Amino acid sequence: MTSHADLRLISRELEGVQASERLFTAIEYLNRIGAALSSERNIDKLLETILTAAKKITNADGGTLYRLVDDHLKFEIVLNDSLNIVMGGTTGVPVPFYPIPLRAADGSLNNAMVAAYAVLHDETVNIADAYRAGGFDFTGTRAFDKKTGYRSTSFLTIPMKNHDGEIIGVLQLLNALDEAGKVMPFTVEDQRLAESLASQAAIALTNRMLITQLEALFEALIGLINTAIDDKSPYTGGHCKRVPTLTMLLAEAAAEATEGPLASFKMTDKDRYELKIAGLLHDCGKITTPVHVVDKATKLETIFDRVHFVAQRFEILKRDAEIKLLRAKLAALEAGDSASVERAECDFTATICALDEDREFIRRVNVGGERMSAEDQARVTKIAAYPMTGEDGRKTTFLSEDERNNLNIPYGTLTQPEREIINHHIAATIKMLEALPWPKHLKNVPEYAGGHHERMDGKGYPKGLTREQMSVQARIMGIADIFEALTAKDRPYKPGKTLSESLQILSKFKENGHVDPDLFDVFVREKVYLKYAEQFLDPAQIDDVA
Repeated sequence: MTSHADLRLISRELEGVQASERLFTAIEYLNRIGAALSSERNIDKLLETILTAAKKITNADGGTLYRLVDDHLKFEIVLNDSLNIVMGGTTGVPVPFYPIPLRAADGSLNNAMVAAYAVLHDETVNIADAYRAGGFDFTGTRAFDKKTGYRSTSFLTIPMKNHDGEIIGVLQLLNALDEAGKVMPFTVEDQRLAESLASQAAIALTNRMLITQLEALFEALIGLINTAIDDKSPYTGGHCKRVPTLTMLLAEAAAEATEGPLASFKMTDKDRYELKIAGLLHDCGKITTPVHVVDKATKLETIFDRVHFVAQRFEILKRDAEIKLLRAKLAALEAGDSASVERAECDFTATICALDEDREFIRRVNVGGERMSAEDQARVTKIAAYPMTGEDGRKTTFLSEDERNNLNIPYGTLTQPEREIINHHIAATIKMLEALPWPKHLKNVPEYAGGHHERMDGKGYPKGLTREQMSVQARIMGIADIFEALTAKDRPYKPGKTLSESLQILSKFKENGHVDPDLFDVFVREKVYLKYAEQFLDPAQIDDVA
């Protein structure tokens, strides 16, 4: 027959087994959560994971996670199951509590607040009952309890230290619960498990913050490069910022396609970040492009616009015409031929009118445009051949060969050699990007950034890639780069085109093998162009699209 003493012994043994199993389960969970902490990229999610895991392994009813910011403990996450409180983190619900200062206004240590005390003295504080504990100020806790009807009893407050031993935050747990749901003090095992988790969590959080800071620094350095590029030319300023934005808009639209050729194209957060970086760096090679080519606003511009020299030559021709008139009038008067005087004056007037018209014509064609007619080119050639006397007294032509060639540029303001200099920026971009030691999650940046001047038919540059040889991301960037250039309102030789004009041109590019047809269809169908326009275009450019 089993005695009461034997039953008590068996009960204690069973409790021991249950406690051991609970501890084993908690340790196993702690190991699993460690792996989860090291893989989480989002800091808000990471903070939530830390606090949720700490609550679970200690069976706490609530908890708060603080981060140490400028000698203050900032509330990041507040959870309480009984009161159904979920604030901070990814919830979007702000924590309405003021940060806890480590020091009072007079500079003295804030030892009255348990969370601040844990930081200041670098020790865990385990309180069985806040209403009976001495040495700490729980006025705010009691006020909270009175307002909510809650009873804050047991507290476990743990400083979180990184691998350098620096405290970066505090993990505070509230009201440990036994299996019956009754509030109890946090046990020694609870404290050790929570301290172990806090240590892992602090290192994971530090690593994630360090990675985030490095990413921010990396993007800031990219921003410096782009600012330098955009500041080189007032006519392309903002291009390096607008193209990445449009790239991401089109990429998101393509990733949301559920049918058609792009239904299988999806992006993870890592994919998005990789494409974002590629977009920001797509023109980094322009930093090697000479300023006088980047800044060439008119056809005759080098360091300055030589059209003013040409205008002065017209004045010389007009002076020569006036001298010719005076000589003709003198000869006619000496001969008593009044009719010749009249003819000379008519010829002079006609010559001056023609020269003024030619001067205005040269000024007009010097600005450049999207197309120069054959008739205008022929007229430039005719003007170039006007005879005149140079400074050395020798006979010469009105325009030099270089001036004539520049004024006859059919598109824009760049000669073919200058276009090759500009086009070299993409080869420089690829060379620069391929020289960098990219981590695995950014290894495609050179390919994405380096493909935005390729064509689907293989006639692009610098590698002459075909559509099949290019990633979807590179093809996306190609459309973004073209559309931004068409609608840009800061080019010296053209105003920004309207949406309808730009889409009409882009449609022709689709038909002639320049851009990806499937991506163009998404661009139009999902009205990506309109989302972009609302951010960057003037209202006058946003017209109706058929």
